[in-house]
Amino acid sequence: MTNSVDGAAVSAYASKLHIPRASSRPGETSDFQSLAIPPAGSLRQPPLDVSPQDTADLAHGMVRVLDDEGRAVGAWAPELTPRQLRAGLRHMLHVRAYDERMFRMQRQGKLSFYMKCTGEEAVAVAQAMALEDGDMLFPTYRQQGLLFVRGRPLVDMMCHCISNAGDNLKGRQMPVFYSWKQGNFFSISGNLATQYSQAVGWAMASAYKGEDHIAAAWVGDGSTAEADVHNAMLFAATYRAPVLLNVVNNQWAISTPQSFASTGTTFAARGLGFNIPSLRVDGNDFLAVYAVTRWAAARARAGHGPTFVELFTYRVEGHSTSDNPAGYRSSDEAAAWPLGDPIERLKQHLVNLGEWSDEQHTALAAELQASVAGDWKRAIALGTLEDGPHWPVESMFEDVFKEIPEHLRRQQEKVRAKS
Repeated sequence: MTNSVDGAAVSAYASKLHIPRASSRPGETSDFQSLAIPPAGSLRQPPLDVSPQDTADLAHGMVRVLDDEGRAVGAWAPELTPRQLRAGLRHMLHVRAYDERMFRMQRQGKLSFYMKCTGEEAVAVAQAMALEDGDMLFPTYRQQGLLFVRGRPLVDMMCHCISNAGDNLKGRQMPVFYSWKQGNFFSISGNLATQYSQAVGWAMASAYKGEDHIAAAWVGDGSTAEADVHNAMLFAATYRAPVLLNVVNNQWAISTPQSFASTGTTFAARGLGFNIPSLRVDGNDFLAVYAVTRWAAARARAGHGPTFVELFTYRVEGHSTSDNPAGYRSSDEAAAWPLGDPIERLKQHLVNLGEWSDEQHTALAAELQASVAGDWKRAIALGTLEDGPHWPVESMFEDVFKEIPEHLRRQQEKVRAKS
């Protein structure tokens, strides 16, 4: 069947709706052959004052430092000492031990909800090590490694997940929605993309006051579809805010593949439209993540404005303990992921340098697992999910207003009288 348009025959059914494909679906064989992964060390490192449009190759390519043999190659290879590398490895192993313990406790009914970051540990750990303590962090899910690097006690994190009497947020936030004022760690929000706007606003204020501190924010690949992301990028570019805007592309937004939000190009490429220097980095390469973050932070501190970074990684586990990934992707997909495990890759690099061994690795993993188990015992000594003690109900009126309004004070007294 054809119609005539300006004398030309046009098929009535020529236009078809495009449905993006996932990397796999249940029962299928995972296939990442279409991924364009450049060789490690193949991309240049530009000067800090680079023009945004001169980063197009970095936005469409992928910064990689560690090659398949675990060697650090190319212009982006950072000058990290073996001690710093071992510290990064320890933090990542510690995060994984913590995740595994908390996941098991949730399955046993000892906390209500949890989210693991398995396979993504290099993102938070390397970036936290590359930033300064005075920099403000606006995280999304799976950035618990930021807290590890900044020294947040695990007992405090566990108490928050249980909402017991040791919870610094007094039971008002979901488990894993951490907040730590002393560590410049802004409270995680379920409305994920709002972190971008908050971070840009904080960075603008820091620049206005003449401070040297910068902000860093994270969203997932699915959250880039939110208007908050685009609003924040507009303000960041316009005011040259000293901010690092990260997109953690772990391939899945709960059950929706990243292809539904990518528009057919890299996420990093979007930054070019806002006139922001943009890069895509191998998120499972600790050295590459550290180097790109350090470079972007130096740009911000030098007054060159924001940088937009896509961290290309993979979510090995489900979205949360409420999710079953077997319902939307193949069971072998994590094993087929071509960029490997960030812990194993950094371990191999250290082994190549003669600064680590399989025996040391096994011993450290066991040590950290035992340490986390001890932290759990100390946390539940302050109260369990089921039996408490918890924060009293009347505390919900506190920490909302600088001075509690009289009508809320009366309500608080009524609650106290009944308890």
